[in-house]
Amino acid sequence: MSVPLDYRGAGVSIDAADEAKQRIKALVESTVTEGSRGSFGGFGGMFRMPEQTRQPLLVASADGVGTKVKVAIEAGRHDTVGHDLVNHCVNDILVQGATPLFFLDYVAFGELIPSVVEAVVHGVAAGCRENHCALLGGETAEMPGVYTPPDYDLAGFVVGLVEESNVIGPAGVKSNDVLVGLASSGLHTNGYSLARRIVSERLRLGVHDRFPDTAFSVADVLLRVHRSYLAALHPVLSGIHAMAHITGGGIPGNLVRALPPHLDAVVETASWEIPAEFRVLKKAGAIEQPEMLRTFNMGVGIIIVTGAPNAETIIKSARDAGVQGWVLGSIVPGHGRVLMQ
Repeated sequence: MSVPLDYRGAGVSIDAADEAKQRIKALVESTVTEGSRGSFGGFGGMFRMPEQTRQPLLVASADGVGTKVKVAIEAGRHDTVGHDLVNHCVNDILVQGATPLFFLDYVAFGELIPSVVEAVVHGVAAGCRENHCALLGGETAEMPGVYTPPDYDLAGFVVGLVEESNVIGPAGVKSNDVLVGLASSGLHTNGYSLARRIVSERLRLGVHDRFPDTAFSVADVLLRVHRSYLAALHPVLSGIHAMAHITGGGIPGNLVRALPPHLDAVVETASWEIPAEFRVLKKAGAIEQPEMLRTFNMGVGIIIVTGAPNAETIIKSARDAGVQGWVLGSIVPGHGRVLMQ
């Protein structure tokens, strides 16, 4: 007679999933906003559109945190990558002038550990509260054979709103505009496959060792939360012509997306000091400067294109939000290129 099989024996624990749901219930409820409808545990999340909108456009984006999650796993510190996820997605829609309404998350495990789920969602909820958006729903999956414990992955999906007349993009960019850079908080969520290799193979450091030329551990440096620029830029969106979130592809690969075909962006690389973590990675990995510029943000998290008279207003707004800003270049006639000088 065959031995009866069950889901637990196949590697999936419904009990662990139920425990995880109970652990995250209060976290999700802490993000409720005015537009939230329904209650925790529904099959779908519901959100009411703001009544004062006239010609609203919904702007959506999806992303992950890449192999930064491996640093979180190695360090046993799971409460920051969810925050990274929200901030990254919020910045992606901010560059079009949109503010977030709600967020959805997806977390997949080889073996679902309720305390880890709770920590990850703790970070997601913190990001939603920071950016004033509701954590409207999500999915937690246990997938033995796809992920090998303790590995997991997460992805996020944001939906925001912008009035059609207020959309920001390349069409608004003009010759003689200036570029304003806002400082990143570190590597953000890009370049980690290379950074982790340099740290482990060239520097031979573990996550709890001190990161060279800093007073912090490797985990402290590599797990700094991806900065959100919503608070810094929301008050001055009306004076912004275009923006570029500096993610994968670095400054050259992302700023080009904010340019019309008849204008170039000239980036003055001497206008800011490269933070220590990037200098260390460059030296230890013997990385050529062009490779650094297209792999890492190099200390610049977002670039704003604006008229010269408005630059100081944007820099002050950023400063009021605790973010350093500076003029890092200009827009000139050209062919839609980014020129690093």
